[in-house]
Amino acid sequence: MPVASLVSVVDDDQFFRESMTRLMRSLGYDVAAFSSAANFLASPRLGETACLIADINMPVMTGLELHEHLIEAGHAIPTILVTAYPDDLDKARAINDGVVCYLRKPFDERHLIRYLREALQFGQPSGENS
Repeated sequence: MPVASLVSVVDDDQFFRESMTRLMRSLGYDVAAFSSAANFLASPRLGETACLIADINMPVMTGLELHEHLIEAGHAIPTILVTAYPDDLDKARAINDGVVCYLRKPFDERHLIRYLREALQFGQPSGENS
């Protein structure tokens, strides 16, 4: 079982954050949840985040913009992007930018768990996306 791997969840939807928090804890991960990209970026937990799960459609800064900002700032955190409103252009941009995966909500938790474990083990995109 994983130990001391922090998974940060950034989503403006409180239900999703709570659901992901419960799932991550049930898998043995430490989890921190944030309602916005700004809250995550201002958090002292940014530096200890081993994997980021972020919604694409958030006000002010999207999950894709957050991922790009982190890369530009030198924080190459393996990132899983999720969205209820999939867009082929966003998906292509995300994959080109090196996200671990792009998942459409609602998604099968087994897919998320597989990508999460890959991200934590290798820190590299798997090349597969839903």
